[in-house]
Amino acid sequence: MHATAKAIAAPDPSEYAPYYGRYIALVGGGDVVAALEDQPRETLALLSALSEEQGDYRYAPGKWSVKEMLGHVIDVERVFSYRALRFARNDRTPLASFEQDDYVRAGNFADCRLADLIEEFVCVRRASLWFFRQLSAEAWMRRGIASGNEVSVRAVAYIVAGHELHHRRVLREKYLR
Repeated sequence: MHATAKAIAAPDPSEYAPYYGRYIALVGGGDVVAALEDQPRETLALLSALSEEQGDYRYAPGKWSVKEMLGHVIDVERVFSYRALRFARNDRTPLASFEQDDYVRAGNFADCRLADLIEEFVCVRRASLWFFRQLSAEAWMRRGIASGNEVSVRAVAYIVAGHELHHRRVLREKYLR
């Protein structure tokens, strides 16, 4: 039986580096898979209301555009889902960190259509959900090393969910006011 038959509770602080607590705390309820399933509706409602021109908006000089922020959310979900995959499969090889600003600079998100980035976000989240839904209870609790810190698969899922919530809040507060 797979763990998604029951709620996947929030991780214990021993399962992640303290920095990630700010993302994990944003995820309400006690089921990260349900949160990951529900989140895109609200995010898509916000993003789909924007024009292509608004996708290039930056709320301050040197800040990411809406498209760059969305590209960042997509990249982070891919990186963290890959980490979860490795750890869930009992791969104990330590994984390197990544520099988010370098990824955004190399992502060429300004050359993308906002509508295409929105669709990419949907596809990446769908893939993440397929992966997380099939995990066994044992796999959810496996741990590995990423960026020099031990993290559980369960914590990674909560980080992915909380990271999106964080950026949705930034979108509302900084970009759409």
